[in-house]
Amino acid sequence: MIEEFLAGDGLAKVGQAVRQASADEVMPRFRQLETHEIAEKRGPYDLVTVADREAERHLGRTLTALLPGLVLVGEEGVSEDPALLDEINGDAPVWIVDPVDGTWYFAHGEPGFAMMVALAHHGELLASWTYAPVRDVMAVAARGRGAWAEGVRLTGGTRTPGADITVATSSPRWTTDTEQRRLLELEVPGVARRDTGSAGLEYLRIASGELDAVAYTWENAWDHAAGLLLVAEAGGGNATVAGEPFRIGGGNELPFVAARDEETLRLLLGLLNGQS
Repeated sequence: MIEEFLAGDGLAKVGQAVRQASADEVMPRFRQLETHEIAEKRGPYDLVTVADREAERHLGRTLTALLPGLVLVGEEGVSEDPALLDEINGDAPVWIVDPVDGTWYFAHGEPGFAMMVALAHHGELLASWTYAPVRDVMAVAARGRGAWAEGVRLTGGTRTPGADITVATSSPRWTTDTEQRRLLELEVPGVARRDTGSAGLEYLRIASGELDAVAYTWENAWDHAAGLLLVAEAGGGNATVAGEPFRIGGGNELPFVAARDEETLRLLLGLLNGQS
């Protein structure tokens, strides 16, 4: 059922569903939010807005109608029922949804946010959609079929030999663990590091060859599933500090790296593991 859906017009239908959720629930509220429509979850940098909640409900209706019988695992749904996360490793295929990735930026009227959807089964990524609403750019990936943005094939390419590695990492303001902060500072020659923005947009930059890599300390599936498939289908790769592929179902040894090519991935993992 899923393979037939993806081989037909399923990729386009899901892309349209994401765009419609943006048009109905997200962009009308951009720079129009009232104070009571923004709330903190675990702190001042972890926000949720009415747009997050309504966009997830919107996608829940449209995506489950496109493929009946699938489970939707969304950031806001898991926030209310953490047991829902277990569905990613369950028997039923799942939609993994981040209705607004980079909510802090959205809530502050800044354009650096995205919407992400991934389709997975038994923890294996099958397809993904990453949408940048302000730019109206949709990036789509399907396992074994490549990655595309607005009809253009994405190939992350390879880093210029000898050039600095440009890497976006978890910001100290998001990370309280002292050891993880030390690892992610990466203040070493040959690495040009900056604090990350929306994970979805960073993955899109890697797949487009605009960024070499990201290194992250958290494993929420909705933040990474769509982007990791996008990067992989654009020729990149990922691994945890233990040298294992990142598992969207959790249980990873962190931090982990996603990079545009295998050499960059290997070099960053070496740095994070204290190797020269």
